[in-house]
Amino acid sequence: MSDAPSGPGMGAEQADRTGRDTTVVSQLRPILELRNICTHYGPIQVLHNISLEIRPGEIVCLLGGNASGKTTTLKTILGYIVPTQGDVLLDGQRVNGLPTQRLVDMGVSMVPENRRLFRRMTVRENLELGCSLREDRDEIEKDFGRVFALFPRVKERLNQRAGTLSGGEQQMVAMARALMARPKLLLMDEPSMGLAPVLVQQNFEILQEVNRQGTTVFVVEQNANMALSIANRGYVLQTGKVVLADTAKDLLSNPQMREAYLGEL
Repeated sequence: MSDAPSGPGMGAEQADRTGRDTTVVSQLRPILELRNICTHYGPIQVLHNISLEIRPGEIVCLLGGNASGKTTTLKTILGYIVPTQGDVLLDGQRVNGLPTQRLVDMGVSMVPENRRLFRRMTVRENLELGCSLREDRDEIEKDFGRVFALFPRVKERLNQRAGTLSGGEQQMVAMARALMARPKLLLMDEPSMGLAPVLVQQNFEILQEVNRQGTTVFVVEQNANMALSIANRGYVLQTGKVVLADTAKDLLSNPQMREAYLGEL
């Protein structure tokens, strides 16, 4: 693979695969932007001059194999790791190393890898944790109705301990919990991991609906075909470097992408 991103990447003047006018989208200020991010674990450099941006209303995916730097990128965004170089910008404001709670206050919500539910707590209690920083009780009740409409199974399991749910149900609860914070930016870490294909398809369709309702989505995923099927744009990481950046449609047809990540030789 080339070491340089290819293609129009940041919004060519055309409609993307989901029908959005990328001319309009490209004129919006990014809701999230990474500028020349370098991150180290001790003396070991993991991210090398990572730059990406996510504009309001988009679904953007970050793709790559194991040890490509995807998780470190998320940790850097969430303030778990402070970059050694570069800036993380949220709505134009530099947020390098801010506590995660402060980012939640600013409209960022996260669905972690492997769900990370409180297994001994009920589904309702897990959902309530998602809105624990909010005080707008009337709006919280509206959001309960919203997540129940998106995830009817979650409503059926409200009084059940989260640890007794199936993997697919736990993923639904994790997504619902994140949405209870009413985020403007939803981060998803490997949402397909450990799920049957039919559940993966279902959850990605729900993710599209969440986006249609106004939430910007950033998906970190190994399942390139599925992520690109719903995304507007994508970035590909390899050994801590962005090696491809383009519209989802063009990434799906890119020969390098098809050979390295989509299993086609």
